[in-house]
Amino acid sequence: MIRKMGPLVSVLILVLGDIPAVAQETRRLSPDEAVDLAVKSNLGLQSSQVASGMKKRKADTAWNVFIPSVDAGAALNGLNYKPSASPPMPESPQWRLILPSVSASLNLSIALFEGMRNLRLDYEGGLISYEKAKAQLERDVRKAYYQMLLLQENIALLRESLAAAERRVAMAQANYRAGLAPELNVLQAQVGMENMKPQIDQAENGLKLGMAQFAMYLGIPYDTQFELIPVENLSMFIPLDMKELISTASAGKPDIMELKQNILLLESQRKAAFYRVFTPALTLSWNMNPVVWNNVNGWIAWEDAWKSQSGGLTISLGFRLNGLLPFGQEQQGLKDIDDNLRSLRIGLAQAVRGTEIEIYSTVLNLQKVQTTMDVQSRTVDLAERTYRLTETAYRAGLQDLLEVQNAELELRKARIGILEQNFTYLQGLIDLEYAMGVPFGTLSRSNE
Repeated sequence: MIRKMGPLVSVLILVLGDIPAVAQETRRLSPDEAVDLAVKSNLGLQSSQVASGMKKRKADTAWNVFIPSVDAGAALNGLNYKPSASPPMPESPQWRLILPSVSASLNLSIALFEGMRNLRLDYEGGLISYEKAKAQLERDVRKAYYQMLLLQENIALLRESLAAAERRVAMAQANYRAGLAPELNVLQAQVGMENMKPQIDQAENGLKLGMAQFAMYLGIPYDTQFELIPVENLSMFIPLDMKELISTASAGKPDIMELKQNILLLESQRKAAFYRVFTPALTLSWNMNPVVWNNVNGWIAWEDAWKSQSGGLTISLGFRLNGLLPFGQEQQGLKDIDDNLRSLRIGLAQAVRGTEIEIYSTVLNLQKVQTTMDVQSRTVDLAERTYRLTETAYRAGLQDLLEVQNAELELRKARIGILEQNFTYLQGLIDLEYAMGVPFGTLSRSNE
């Protein structure tokens, strides 16, 4: 009945065994509050937020590609020949100080505009990935929450069984004292009662470990005492339209939306690469190199330095011929992008088909749960009647203790079975909500 809680349990056993328990105020926790705690404390989501912030900053400042690159510096230049000598004759070098040396350049191409769009798509893809991770976390937290509730309900049923066993012990003792039953009946009733206690201890220990793991999952201390809110209307079923669910999931599932965004991003990258290969680039450049000192005339007046400066404005239009070579690096890069796009589109088609099968399977399972619940409800009614009649007959001395214990065991199995089916149905609705990409509670909230 109690599920294995994973490899963390062994660590928790050591921790819980070494640290004494401290009385704490019990904290009432709803599923929504549990999700909020998990979202705030999850390190993976925090890392994703940082990455999204970086992408947003790049997208918001994508226009900075139109800021010219400007360089400033100084140069000391030595000439081997006198500029006025004809023919030039070697002599001691003539030194010139060029200050300031300033240059600016700006490259313009169609690829720049597609690159700006690519940064925006990358940022939007980061948001989709963050929402996907958040949805996965919320789905897992809600399912774990209801798993804890199931464990609590299981323990409650075990305690009811223990109370019934204690009543049987009291009846057996009363019958023994009245001479209506042998001492063996008393001993059998006591053994049955004592056998119930280890089961309850084991279930409670599993719940404590599960609660500790759940608390750590929410980012709160493992020994935090909290109370879970029971689910109302647990047996309420809702109509499910298979075609509508599949259609919604094929368009809105987080995994599919992420794949679609990746395809858009890669298509934009291919456009930018294509423009770089097959469209010319316009380059604007300007530079100024005034000579302000030489070792012959000393310092030069700024007017003369400006007259002696070299440089100017250059406007050029260039085209890379290497991109026209079919075996060149640029053309091969485009082919690699095309192959990656085909692979992503195939993956998207597979994801859509897989989602259709997932929705189909989930809905079938939910319908099966509903059918099973109808049968088990009648089984519980029959088991309750059988147990009451058997216990009444036992009081009258018409049935032995073993029959009562068997009837009680069958009743407990029926109750646990219907309880598990109820929570299985609720968790199936949560899986459907994630697959459809709709807010959690769209389907499952009607069962709370």
